[in-house]
Amino acid sequence: MNVALFIPCYVDQFYPQVGIATMRLLEKVGVQATFPMQQTCCGQPMANAGCEADSIPVYHNYVRTFADYDYIVAPSGSCVYHVRKHFNIIDQTPAVKHVRERTYELFQFLTDVLGVTSIEAEFPYRVGLHQSCHGQRGLRLAPDSEMTPNREGKVSHFLKQVRGLELVELDRYDECCGFGGAFCVSEAAVSARMGQDRVQDHAKNGAQVITGGDVSCLMHLEGIVRRKKLPIRVMHVAEILTGSVS
Repeated sequence: MNVALFIPCYVDQFYPQVGIATMRLLEKVGVQATFPMQQTCCGQPMANAGCEADSIPVYHNYVRTFADYDYIVAPSGSCVYHVRKHFNIIDQTPAVKHVRERTYELFQFLTDVLGVTSIEAEFPYRVGLHQSCHGQRGLRLAPDSEMTPNREGKVSHFLKQVRGLELVELDRYDECCGFGGAFCVSEAAVSARMGQDRVQDHAKNGAQVITGGDVSCLMHLEGIVRRKKLPIRVMHVAEILTGSVS
């Protein structure tokens, strides 16, 4: 199996430890992934800002970079969703179709492709899980509260098996954090208030750590945690499952 690791631009620039944890997690389940050095962004920031035409060269670079791999794995549901759903504006060559079909979010890859059901890990903390909108409603990584009371998703399944970890019950477990890419700039006040509500839900229910599968959402929540000087850490799920942060 020829697997490539795609690390989103904001992970590369601001949270490189998440990229390292993702590689370690893949190695932990027996996958030796390659990191193509010519990779850049998936083009989502420009597209979300209304400049999708300007993102087309970036789309083509992504296709050229990853066309020869069996699977492309990223620790970001948002970027994966963008590749799958928004690369439809370029010519649908066999290479384009291939990368759209074979780009997977990390936990989607672990469960749907590898069939992994458990990962040995220990993390003795109370953890709140933030479900990102793209991951949950776009990639169907977890069910929607408006459709079913069932809260079990791909990420929560792994967290519940971690020794010592207590997954806290949130009041509104699948509510948007308010980041939304360019939305947090164009509608800063609304975005900030949404983020404050999400952090408050975690704090109210006793979370010592906020985790999730999308660093963009976690970055937004971490900014609020820092400004409010709350005793809460923010970590990507891959960091918890690899013991990358003590």
